Amino acid sequence: MIRRLTSVDDEQVEQLADLLIDCIDGGASVSFMHPLSQAKAQAFWRRVADGVASGERALLVAEDDEGIVGTVQLVLDQPENQPHRADLVKMLVHRRARRQGLGAALMQAAEATARECGKTVLVLDTVPGSDAERLYARLGWVRVGEIPDYALLSHGGLAPTTIFYKRL
Repeated sequence: MIRRLTSVDDEQVEQLADLLIDCIDGGASVSFMHPLSQAKAQAFWRRVADGVASGERALLVAEDDEGIVGTVQLVLDQPENQPHRADLVKMLVHRRARRQGLGAALMQAAEATARECGKTVLVLDTVPGSDAERLYARLGWVRVGEIPDYALLSHGGLAPTTIFYKRL
């Protein structure tokens, strides 16, 4: 089940932190380095929770019998000359739930949420050659280009990023 959270409680912060740590342990390049501590991961999700509470972000989660197994965010708060767009960030799927269509379902839910929020253009970036890049292309996102040496991979080493957009 995928749903939008309008507030984030302590249990959800803990589950989201566990999800983020699992993704970092698995090599995901999503702003953090390995090893990621529980405290640092929880602090990140508390900041996200503040953005959710203020309406600056939309947070969607996918849940199974064990709890939160996937998430994606929309950064809704944009400069005044860009009220029509949002950044799609931190699309995460736990390793136990991959290859089951959850990533596609999260992306489709994020696109629907963006439409509900009056957004008409979404942008994102991802590591070239990744499963995520293939997913975005398959879902109709348009590849703009690649920036070399954009960020460090979670286990070290520079990696490029690919920029995508999608008109809704």
